[in-house]
Amino acid sequence: MELVFATNNDNKVKEIRAVLGDEFEIITLKESGIDIDIPEPHDTLEENAREKSTVIFKMTGKSCFSEDTGLEIDALNGEPGVLSARYAGEQKESADNIKKVLANMQGVTNRQARFRTVISLILNGEEHQFEGICEGEILDSTTGGKGFGYDPIFKPTGADRSFAQMETHEKNGYSHRAKAFRKLVAFLQAH
Repeated sequence: MELVFATNNDNKVKEIRAVLGDEFEIITLKESGIDIDIPEPHDTLEENAREKSTVIFKMTGKSCFSEDTGLEIDALNGEPGVLSARYAGEQKESADNIKKVLANMQGVTNRQARFRTVISLILNGEEHQFEGICEGEILDSTTGGKGFGYDPIFKPTGADRSFAQMETHEKNGYSHRAKAFRKLVAFLQAH
């Protein structure tokens, strides 16, 4: 089965291909000849994921999926949440976002946080959504050089190190995105 993945993020494509294996052929926007930055104007991950998949479905007419992910920190009332990619500004610089989170978390003892991913699949013109959550905590400083985004400051519950210290297959054992994609795969296998 061929699915268009509505993202321009190569790191996300790599993670997804590792989860999905050979059963599904993932076509990126670039491979589809689409070069647009799809807006994320909504207040929820669910609505932003739907926006992206709907735009690509209208452009291609092909079954496709998108995802939106947010880091939700308890002590910051759920921030950065839906604004995770541009928490420190529209330039979407991970280093700046991490710096802002660490500054906002200085002296805070409750470090509880979660990554939450919502996938919007449009299959045969019908939308279906899947959610994956990874509970964890915000570290006091950056640790590790792998991964992307907030990975250097997030340690999943049950792990002894940050996402940025893990290989892709190890991260996928905990990952919010991997959990959501496993639900997507189970759904596709059943249909």
